[in-house]
Amino acid sequence: METLSAPSSVMRRIPTLLRAGALVLACLLPSCVGTIGGSTDDQAAVQSVPERSAFPRLTHAQWENSVRDVLRLEERPGFSASFTGDPLGGVFDNNEVVLSVTPNLWADYQRAAEELAALVVSDPAKVAALVPADEGQGNEARARAFIETVGKRAYRRPLTAQEIDTHVALFNEAPSLIDGDPFLAGVEHVLSAFFQSPHFIYRVEGTRKPRPDGLIPLAAYELASRLSYLLWNTMPDDVLFEAAAAGELDTKEGLRAHAERMLADPQARAVILSFHSQLFDWRKFGDLYKDPAVFPEFVPEIGQDLIREAELFVEDVVFEQEGGFHELLTSRTAFLNDRLAPIYEVEAPNGAEFGKVELDKEKRSGILTRAGFLAANGTARASDPIHRGVFVNLRVLCARLPPPPNNVPPLPPVEGKTTREIVAAHTGKGTCGASCHGTLINPAGFAFENYDAIGRYRSEDNGFPVNAADAYPIGGGMATFSDAISWSQLLAESREANECFAKNWLEFAYGRDAEVEDAALITKLGEASRTGMSVKDLLLELVSSDAFSTRRPVEVAP
Repeated sequence: METLSAPSSVMRRIPTLLRAGALVLACLLPSCVGTIGGSTDDQAAVQSVPERSAFPRLTHAQWENSVRDVLRLEERPGFSASFTGDPLGGVFDNNEVVLSVTPNLWADYQRAAEELAALVVSDPAKVAALVPADEGQGNEARARAFIETVGKRAYRRPLTAQEIDTHVALFNEAPSLIDGDPFLAGVEHVLSAFFQSPHFIYRVEGTRKPRPDGLIPLAAYELASRLSYLLWNTMPDDVLFEAAAAGELDTKEGLRAHAERMLADPQARAVILSFHSQLFDWRKFGDLYKDPAVFPEFVPEIGQDLIREAELFVEDVVFEQEGGFHELLTSRTAFLNDRLAPIYEVEAPNGAEFGKVELDKEKRSGILTRAGFLAANGTARASDPIHRGVFVNLRVLCARLPPPPNNVPPLPPVEGKTTREIVAAHTGKGTCGASCHGTLINPAGFAFENYDAIGRYRSEDNGFPVNAADAYPIGGGMATFSDAISWSQLLAESREANECFAKNWLEFAYGRDAEVEDAALITKLGEASRTGMSVKDLLLELVSSDAFSTRRPVEVAP
């Protein structure tokens, strides 16, 4: 097993063996480059496995969930709320590239470990959940049993004989370091060490003999951790530990069977929602501002309503409809309360409580025609085709857009024209923004001009008829659409959008950026998604791939 260490500047006096390691866009935008679609730069690339870290760090949410499950707590302890935040690193918060242990975060881990350990030993019920009852077997036997069982959960694998002996020695030295009951001092000291260990903070994947193809197969307990953190965002449960011990995870069929079991558990719903929340940026919904003089009905509480609406919609598509990307972009099922129903011009089915409705097929189609996305990508008073178009290009089509230039002035007020006319005049065809805006950004955003700043349907803008028709380069040619309904349908059926969805899921599932080696897998999953694969089946395919169950050797700098 590899050894991890932190810089000496951030070390403390803990056992040496257990130390933890440390858009406003306008016509000045440069020309577009690259292609529309996923990461399949080289369509002829063979399916192989990109290099990745053998020591991915737990996210703060994973740390919370893991502590809860190691200690058998009913709730997450909440310590990570004060942890040093991680820098932004792409769309998803589990990208291993940015999940480092800085000196400040290392100090946060230490403080939390010590406070958690003290919290546990102050509560007899919490101690009883971790330590065998005294039935005359002696304190050393109880201590050893505690170390083996809790250590297995903390390290997500059985401890070696040497590790057990080392922790027993820690247990025995505790009374000289911590006042109070000697046995409880040992429990506190060992728990503090567990939560400061690299084997807890990181998902350590040890060195094994490579296969003939050069890939290193993950050990059974390492696979159990990968599977559990993907589908539940926490450590493996007892069933998964037993499966690892029995060799049930050594085959792709065994992995898939346990993935199916875990997807049926309520914990999987939180992970599915986390993916869609980050992909569609639901966090923006909570603090939206709309001009009360124009939209007096847009009260502050609506922000949380929009988040809940999106959650219920995704849950319905994935778990009730057993649907996939197509249903996400085309389903008219919605969940509304009395604050949201007026935006959709329907009656609230359950008053203040959320209830299920079917929306007008001429006005709504899937997640891109829902008030959350539209309001989050609208100004305080008007629609915002530029931001809507950029979002669809980046998050739904994985188009490569260059960054916007600095100090771009805002568009002039809409007076005597529609919003579309103003945007087109300054950034569209015939201007210096024609390459990106006129071809990619504006058409993708103009499709949503039937929706105002809060996502309410309209047929007029500033007193003039709305024009939501346009064309977009997709599927090998220029595809035309008449409005957001036909645009959503076009996206749902396109190779480019389905491959983008597959690419996003791959990055979320594997906790890393997609690489050229992933091209074949993304192409395969994109085509399966385009022809009807459900979200759950897409996840099962990701679990069954070589990229999930193996890794490439990684050169370690001396």
